[in-house]
Order: sequence, then C-alpha cells, then structure tokens
Amino acid sequence: MLEGKKIVLGITGSIAAYKSCLIIREFIKRGAEVQVVITPSGKEFITPITLSALTKKPVISEFFAQKDGTWNSHVDLGLWADAMIIAPCTASSLAKMAYGVADNMLITTYLSMKAPVFVAPAMDLDMFAHPSTQNNLHTLEQYGNIIIQPGQGFLASGLEGKGRMEEPETIVKAVDDYFNQQLSLKGKKVMITAGPTYERIDPVRFIGNFSSGKMGVALAEECAKRGAEVTLIAGPMSLGSSSAIKRIDVVSAEEMYHAAHENFPSADVGILCAAVADYRPVITAEKKIKREGDNLNISLQPTQDIAASLGEIKQSNQILIGFALETDNEELNAKSKLERKNLDFVVLNSMRNKGTCFQNDDNQITVINKMQSKTFDKKRKELVARDIIDELEAIL
Repeated sequence: MLEGKKIVLGITGSIAAYKSCLIIREFIKRGAEVQVVITPSGKEFITPITLSALTKKPVISEFFAQKDGTWNSHVDLGLWADAMIIAPCTASSLAKMAYGVADNMLITTYLSMKAPVFVAPAMDLDMFAHPSTQNNLHTLEQYGNIIIQPGQGFLASGLEGKGRMEEPETIVKAVDDYFNQQLSLKGKKVMITAGPTYERIDPVRFIGNFSSGKMGVALAEECAKRGAEVTLIAGPMSLGSSSAIKRIDVVSAEEMYHAAHENFPSADVGILCAAVADYRPVITAEKKIKREGDNLNISLQPTQDIAASLGEIKQSNQILIGFALETDNEELNAKSKLERKNLDFVVLNSMRNKGTCFQNDDNQITVINKMQSKTFDKKRKELVARDIIDELEAIL
C-alpha cells in the first residue's frame, strides 16, 4: 500500500537517528517517495549527505535554504505528504509538538501537516517514564497522532528498559498497515444517522435536544476514509461533511425514519447515532402560539422507533449498531436496548462523564455486545470514531 506514497520523515537529535537510514530504505523498497526534514541537533548524529544519497532529495533543515530569498515551505510539505513519520522523536520534540513551540523546520512542518502523523519516541527509560513525557504523549494522541511505542532493550546510557525506538521494519509496517486499513471497508455500504431531530410545535418553535451531530459526522468521515460508501442521514445541524459522503438532510423523527427505511435494506451496516426525539406534539399549530396568562399544555405522542423497526427487518448479513445516552443505570439500560432492538452492539454514553456527549469535542464510551463490555478512555470524537469502527470491523 506504500507504492507511490509521499512520506515526510522527521529526524530529531537522538542516537537512534542512524536507524533513519534503514527506515528510508524500507519505504523506498516499498515504492514510496521520502523527503527528510531534520532538526539542527539531528544533524549532529547523522549527516544530510547520507540522507540525501538515500532519498535522492535535498534534506530540509532550515527555513531559508539560500541567501537569495529561497526558502523551504512547511505549508507546502504539509499539503504534499500522504504521511509524516517522526523517528526518532526526542522528549524535547515531543514537548514542542504538544505545545506548538514552532522553533524549527520540523515542528512547523508537523503543525502544518494535513496527513496522518506517526511518532516513534526514542529516549532513556527514566525520561520516557517521566510524567511530563507521558502527558505529552497522551496530548499528542488526543490530537490524533499515532504513537509507535518504544520497545524494551539496551539503551545508549548503558541501562536496559523501555525507551528504545522501535525497529525500522516495525515502524514502516505500522504506516503500511494504516494505509491498508484505509481500504478495509471498501465495497461496504454504511448508513449513519446523526444529529438531533426537531418536532414542530408551531411555525417558530420545536421540541429538540442539544445534539451537535459531531459524533455521527466523525463516524461518517472515518468510514469514508476506510473506503466505505457512506450515506449520512443528518438531522438539523451546522456541521458539514466531505464530498465523499452521500448526505440526506432531514428535520423530524418521521423524516429520519422514512430515510433510514429507504436506505438500510441496501446497506451492509447501519449506525444509529442520531439523538432522535422520543415524542412529538399531537397537534402542530398553523400559526404562532401567542403568550397568554395560563400555562401552555402540549399533548405529546411517541415518535416511530427507528432502531427497533430496523432491528425487526435486519437480515443475517447486516450489522446494526445503536447508541444509548443514559443518566443512570447506564449499562443495565444499554444492555436492555441491545436485546430489545436486535442490535449487534451498543455504544454507551453517560451524561455523568463531564465534558462529553452533547456539544463537546470529546467523548467517553463503553461498547456493549452480547458477550462483553469494553470501556475506552475519554478522547476526541474523531478518535472515538476510530475505536467504534475498529469494533465494527472485528465482527464484519
């Protein structure tokens, strides 16, 4: 999968920099094109001449290549690359990446990178184990970087422990596996519901909820990245979605119900992420209801249950995933939903997890199937989407 890929290899000031030659060789053997960006301290460990001879490209280290106004554009590199790998990555560079300290060409390239970034730390065991390093790694993971954990082994200090940069073949394989994963859903049709629904009271008012649609859109984008043909049935929300996704905009639960029933029979997977209103007004006023002295009473009736109705028509070759947002007895309620609505697994969200769910960029989930429950750490919704689709792929 690396044939024709454009790779930026970032090298920092570590004794493990000599292994970057083997990384370059592995990428080129697999048909990739490699551009090296090295920090000033990195050049103390390996020469640009060696790296340039292997890549057949000038090595980039400084912002200004000549004194005639020629300069290296970190923005252009960020747009050019299919992936960036920083190997070795020192504790200093990790900290700069985590906090956006753009004081060299490598860090500015990282901050401009549009492609996925892989980070292979290399340092002594005490530096790697230090809470500041671990916090920086966690921050970078939250940003969406892929951390290639160091191995156990003999270190430059003479000590032995975790901190040794992973071997070049393993680093290149991690990148290759990532691109293989990008096509893991090729040929699959995935239908996803997202966002809230609005149930009209009169021409200017509605019953709704606080859903932003961020989780559903993140799921749609992740499935599209992996090669799936995605249909997104979106309730009223301000978020956009990529052109690779077929989008059907709806407003009410009834409209979402009909759109889901039109699209699910031809889908391989249904992911019901929308926060669908459970009730709607029995009567919708044709004119704005005026404010009066007495309390306003609105009679409500249940909306159609999209998850249950799709569970009834689900075929043996289809997968149906539901979401459960709970405030109490979370797992018990989610397991009940799993059984009652014939779902393959339920993604449980709890309102008790502060800073997650509605209107937030982060989420914390538990995936529940008929055999087990699996709880994930709190992270950005784009990363949560990865976890959910990984769970989907495990049962496809």
